[in-house]
Amino acid sequence: MIEDLKKQIFEKILEYDTIIIHRHIRPDGDCLGSTIGLREILRASFPNKKIYSVGNNDTEYLHFIGLEDQIDDSLYKDALVIIVDTATDNRIFDERYKLGKFTIKIDHHIPIQDYANINYVRTDFPATCAVICDFYKTFEEHLTLPKSAALPLFVGMVTDTGRFKYRGVSGNVMRLAGMLLDYELDIEDIYARLYMKTKEIYKLQGYVYNKFKTTSHGVSYIYLSRNKQKKFKVDHHEAANLVNSLDSIKDSLIWMIFVEQPDKSIRVRLRSRFIAIDDIANQFNGGGHAQASGATVYSKREMKKLIAIADEKLRIFKLTNKDVF
Repeated sequence: MIEDLKKQIFEKILEYDTIIIHRHIRPDGDCLGSTIGLREILRASFPNKKIYSVGNNDTEYLHFIGLEDQIDDSLYKDALVIIVDTATDNRIFDERYKLGKFTIKIDHHIPIQDYANINYVRTDFPATCAVICDFYKTFEEHLTLPKSAALPLFVGMVTDTGRFKYRGVSGNVMRLAGMLLDYELDIEDIYARLYMKTKEIYKLQGYVYNKFKTTSHGVSYIYLSRNKQKKFKVDHHEAANLVNSLDSIKDSLIWMIFVEQPDKSIRVRLRSRFIAIDDIANQFNGGGHAQASGATVYSKREMKKLIAIADEKLRIFKLTNKDVF
């Protein structure tokens, strides 16, 4: 089944002269890494084809891996559209993907919706960038992987695996990462660009450590309003990235950060150890991985409801898993 799907995708890539790659809203490293990485592989492999990755380049800290394209609507006519790293169609950035003639979904999230003509989902990989690398390896006799693809693909794997420390990192994943490192990538430079923080972010992180709350059964959380973000001079993207400041609290198996957005909605990042929380995210306009998901709520009441659901789930989990720390 997997090999058949990969073959179908490769045949469609051969068939179309114009290929447009889309991704999800609010992109992270794996999202942009897989988008730009796939684009660069296809451009190097098929120089006579028109290959684009669509986006608005609003994630500045990832500009070093490559920039996205702005294209005209007319290019979608008779185009193949590939959507990467996106579980559901309501999270696809730029609805012009619907203008394409044929669509392919390439993803690694828990499958919720088959919205494309071909849906290729590999939950056995911890990042969509790893799925792209595996696809390349399958057809490497026909494809070219340039350094301009190796860099974004490696960055995507690094960020979505927490620097290769999360579950799902296998020997195969590390071999794929090693293949990318053979392109003489500067790891020190990459990690500096990804993980160096401003003084303002460190001050906000100190606030998180001092002000986070924990429910009776061990859900740790914090809410960061727009006023608080302005006070510490950080934007909502930088604030949300602080979710893992709460990742090592003993007896706290679920942690989350609530960040008020410019449109007054509240973006939620949920994380956990040992226990799945994607079902909670699905209830609140979100989704993702079993232990790393995102959601959106629109009021403090909804925020409290989400926390209460997580607390009850953790209560039940602890009753039957007393040896888990």
